[in-house]
Amino acid sequence: MTDPFPPAPATPPPPPAPPTARKPLSPLAAGVLGLALGAGLMGAVWAVSANSGPGEPPTFTLEGTFTLTERAVPDADDGCSAASDSGYDDIAEGTSVTVYGAGGDVIATGQLGTSRYTDFTCEFDIAVPDVPKGEKFYKVEVSHRGTIQLTAEEAENGELAATLG
Repeated sequence: MTDPFPPAPATPPPPPAPPTARKPLSPLAAGVLGLALGAGLMGAVWAVSANSGPGEPPTFTLEGTFTLTERAVPDADDGCSAASDSGYDDIAEGTSVTVYGAGGDVIATGQLGTSRYTDFTCEFDIAVPDVPKGEKFYKVEVSHRGTIQLTAEEAENGELAATLG
């Protein structure tokens, strides 16, 4: 059987859009656009390079203990300090701890931490953060009481054990 209706003719595609005429940029507009793009590019390069430097040197936290062996007295907070008339009255929680590099320069600072009163002595925790690695040796000073020298291995392994008194 044949189809009583013949197929409809195909619809022709629409004609292409007429080309639009682009007006070229004036020399002034081209210069301003180039200047803005160049400044933006240089700003981006500067921002990336400023934030991608060599990075901070590796560091460690110097840890150990400091023990006052004379004239230690307990305090009300289960800690301790030096007796006020002992000549060691600068030794208490919060006293400054200074770390020197092999060249004698200050490379990190911290303070005496939590204290414990035991057997008439006062022992303080020490944890000085951000000590740069790479020194041949380190010197540590509590308050103004002189330095104790540690090898790099001792310092990085938390083997500081200083006494006063």
